[in-house]
Amino acid sequence: MDSQTSQSSQSSQSSQSSQSPPPHTFQVDLRGLVDLLSHHLYSSPKVYLRELLQNAVDAVTARRALTPDAPALVRLHTADGGLRVEDSGVGLTESDVHELLATIGRSSKRAEGLQEARSGFLGQFGIGLLACFVVAERIRVVSRSARTPDAPPVEWTARDDGSYTVRTLPDAARPEPGTTVQLTPRPGAAEWLAPERVRALARDFGALLPYDVRVGEERITELPAPWDRPYPSPGARRVALARHCHGLFGFTPLDSIDLEVPLAGIRGVAYVLPSAVSPAQRATHRVHLKGMLLTERAEQLLPDWAFFVRCVLDTDSLRPTASRESLYEDETLAAVREALGERIRDWLTGLAAGDPERLAAFLAVHHLGVKSLARHDHEMLRTMLPWLPFETTDGQVSLEEFARRHPVVHFTRGVEEYRQVAAIASAQGVGVVNGGYTYDSELIEALPSVRPGTVVAELDADTVTAHLDGVEPGVELLLTGFLAAARAKLDPLGCDVVLRAFHPLSVPALHLDDRAARHEQARADAEEQADDLWAGILGSLRGSAPRARLVLNHLNPLIRRVSSLDDAELIGTAVESLYGQALLMAQRPLRPTDSALLNRAFIDLLEWATRGTADD
Repeated sequence: MDSQTSQSSQSSQSSQSSQSPPPHTFQVDLRGLVDLLSHHLYSSPKVYLRELLQNAVDAVTARRALTPDAPALVRLHTADGGLRVEDSGVGLTESDVHELLATIGRSSKRAEGLQEARSGFLGQFGIGLLACFVVAERIRVVSRSARTPDAPPVEWTARDDGSYTVRTLPDAARPEPGTTVQLTPRPGAAEWLAPERVRALARDFGALLPYDVRVGEERITELPAPWDRPYPSPGARRVALARHCHGLFGFTPLDSIDLEVPLAGIRGVAYVLPSAVSPAQRATHRVHLKGMLLTERAEQLLPDWAFFVRCVLDTDSLRPTASRESLYEDETLAAVREALGERIRDWLTGLAAGDPERLAAFLAVHHLGVKSLARHDHEMLRTMLPWLPFETTDGQVSLEEFARRHPVVHFTRGVEEYRQVAAIASAQGVGVVNGGYTYDSELIEALPSVRPGTVVAELDADTVTAHLDGVEPGVELLLTGFLAAARAKLDPLGCDVVLRAFHPLSVPALHLDDRAARHEQARADAEEQADDLWAGILGSLRGSAPRARLVLNHLNPLIRRVSSLDDAELIGTAVESLYGQALLMAQRPLRPTDSALLNRAFIDLLEWATRGTADD
């Protein structure tokens, strides 16, 4: 008996322990949730009007799914500081109101019978009227259902403290199906419901909506879209699109590019900026989702190289984020980005083939963007080769033209290196391209891949020196003492001295180095200033790069006079002055030691020039 009782007790305890505790329901602080929306989800309170328009348009779409010839009207009215939005949409019953309007996160697009039409709706996240509490302290909704014609109109009134009431109304309160939403502004938010603000926001968000949307008597929808409208001529279309661009972005474009990706349901236009912009600047674009403005700051819509255009388009396939203010980065967006980039690439190719004047005008402003594209796309490089401008010793010419003139395309990787050698190389008949600007050296090195047989070589100090005429051995032997004194003076600066004969005669000296020589000099300077430990480490990193060199022009009269001096001290001062002048002519940034040398040489020359006067 006791055993049976014990077993019964254990069974009862086991049964109780296996039962789950009763569930609890989340309690939502509506004011806290609205604060979260306004400060973290939405970028501006203005999105409340987009949510109202979106709900109204979705309601009309739902009704037309039931009755294709149903009216498609959305009306906005401002009066007494508030806003009233009326639509001829599908409407709600009393049970719909309790289920949909009073449940946070519930969307009418989940309602039975509408799932198959969901793709036609703008809203996808069920936030709905909640966003209106960002600007309103009271929301009143009066609705009548088109699905249940016999159901009476219903009124739902909610406040920002989370309370609401629901009641049915007489048939006369709303004889026809549809919904009216009325907002009463919260303190400090009345400006968002002002007539001019409402009209501007409605026009901005809803200009491409597919239904008749009006603010008062003014129609704000403008269909078809500017890029889809018929025009009497291509010129008239270009003028109209330029006007549209100026209204949206504030500039008159150089040109417009039609954007169409049928598989992604995308149509729109890209406007070419009339002035150059930095490639690092993020381009922002306007994107409409099924006619409703989704964002005017879409950044990832085009490839990075297409920073020279701003575009506006409408899509029915790209996914918005939860705030519906940007695009969700997924495979679809990646495919669209590639397709839109292909459209812009086709436009460039078309200009190259049929409109060289417009292409030249475009490249005069945006050659950097095209170079960015061409370095990854050899076909684009081949197409643009006759047009892309480069700085060369022959002036601003294309690589194609430069390669025709010179058997070897010499180039420098830095602007400073180019400035050092440009004048001298040109006088010696050596063609040099400045590859120091963004993307240029990459394109020059890619030249043989699109122009077979072209020889490309980086220009260094040895190459330049080799193209300069040597001095007769007898003459150089006579100047051995002078050269030794000059080399001794510049040796602490990591610079050698050589004697050559070159044109133009007006250039007394030429400073030559390359990147490797500059790195070695920087290492040596650091080693000299470091403590014993770091000096040993830096000394072990000593490279074998050739040193910088000061090339003295034996054809220059000044060099001839300096080389004939007997005063070793004056020779040293003159060589230091020539070194400093060569650095300045090459527009090289001066190190502290170089600046000190220039000051010292200047003072020494003044002292030497005034020495006789002082004695008198």
